[in-house]
Amino acid sequence: MERTGTRRWFGLGALALCMLALGFDMTILNVALTTLSRELDASTSELQWIVDSYLLVFAAVLLPAGLLGDRLGRRRLLLAGLGVFGAASLAGAFADGTGGVVAARAFMGLGAAVVLPLSMSMLPAIFPPEERTRAVAVWSAANALGLPLGPLLGGWLLENFWWGSIFLVNVPVVVVGGLAVAFLLPETRDPAAPRLDPTGSLLSMGGLVALVYGVIEAPVRGWTDAVVLGSFGLAAALLTAFVLAERRAAEPMLNLRLFRDPAFGWSVVAAVAANLLLGGLLFVLPQYLEAVQGSDVLGTGLKIIPMLAGLLAGAVATDRIAARAGHKPIMVAGLLVLAAGLGWAALTSAGDGYGATVPWLVVIGLGSGLTLIPAMDALLAALPAEEAGRGSGLVQTLRQTGGTLGVAGLGSLLAGVYRDHVATGRLPADAAAAARDSIGGAVRVAARLDDGALLASARDAYVRGMDAVFAACGAGALAAAVLLWLFMPRRPGGGAAGGAGPAADARQSTHEHVVP
Repeated sequence: MERTGTRRWFGLGALALCMLALGFDMTILNVALTTLSRELDASTSELQWIVDSYLLVFAAVLLPAGLLGDRLGRRRLLLAGLGVFGAASLAGAFADGTGGVVAARAFMGLGAAVVLPLSMSMLPAIFPPEERTRAVAVWSAANALGLPLGPLLGGWLLENFWWGSIFLVNVPVVVVGGLAVAFLLPETRDPAAPRLDPTGSLLSMGGLVALVYGVIEAPVRGWTDAVVLGSFGLAAALLTAFVLAERRAAEPMLNLRLFRDPAFGWSVVAAVAANLLLGGLLFVLPQYLEAVQGSDVLGTGLKIIPMLAGLLAGAVATDRIAARAGHKPIMVAGLLVLAAGLGWAALTSAGDGYGATVPWLVVIGLGSGLTLIPAMDALLAALPAEEAGRGSGLVQTLRQTGGTLGVAGLGSLLAGVYRDHVATGRLPADAAAAARDSIGGAVRVAARLDDGALLASARDAYVRGMDAVFAACGAGALAAAVLLWLFMPRRPGGGAAGGAGPAADARQSTHEHVVP
């Protein structure tokens, strides 16, 4: 495919559609858990596995999926991933029990783990360096747009159709996106890509599954629980063995030399930080809007839109100034804006209305756009074209794992502050336990007992915990900004974002095999 003309922009639209589907699938399930519990008679443990089966498979497959795309063809494997995701969504929609839904979610995680890194790795093949920043902005914005779209779409579907519709909605999006990918995108591969190393793959997959499982269980069991500590210990052992094996391998599946490039390493830090902070925000914000401000599911989705507007503004600003300023100043500025927005959010009180929420949502969105988009562009610029698949798999593995770790840690902070401040001394033991467990439980207990004092206490306790989370996130954003300013080299402008300069662009033209 020629890089000139409008066809590449239609190809980007196909990738954006795929990312939109992955984005809303990550959040649409959140609004359906109560319905699934009722319709499928699912226990709390079964509901947890419906969520976690996706995350565990997703984390495990990202890295090998990127390598397989480099070797077998990125478009071919991207289409296979979309096929698996769509077929699993169809199976989940018509499953007749929780076991079927859990299995379907696991295969959806498999498909998503293939689609995410390979859709990212296609961008350098479609766009020249001077247009790559805009392409990354569109690709990232599509994924971000799906996050608030999930609760909106899920709420509407559950009000008008049966529970399986939250899975079935993926199918037409995947079909349209897959057809567009097949006809609009070129096939790219690296003929010299290393073979898939079974030992390295098993070590990396086992280590990531153990790590993510420990992170998932830690807020429930406690961070010092034997199962959690055992999971973390196993993860550390397996991932250490993986790194050592990669260093000795003649054809490693992971190019560890990438981390010797400060531009790559610090761009990873910025991308992981932005993902972690956004994950923390999206974990606490919906509960705040629903349980404290009294929004319904649809209203919550609509009320997150100002953050998206800020993110889109950040994307536009990045596109216009990146070629002149380079990556580093934009990422540092984005992290500082994020820190300011999160610090502002940390001043929230239980009596604040939505009007007080909108400004800091916009600022946080702006900072996210100014951080995440140049970071992803810098990472693509630093990756040799022949390693785009496995490099993208590495980046997405670090981003998603970092986000999962962050949400778990921030969730534990929120729960600890909430439990310390909610007043349950007057309640029966079972009601007190439910109220201490979560703000949602407290709201239900307060409604059942007509206890306005409990509701006010729970809302105040939740906001205190939310403020602590935002303060921690703001401090993290500020620390990341200082580290990038001190240690990330500033490279001259040029290309898409002035991040890696002509050397990287030249590096991206070697060994790559493109099939129209």
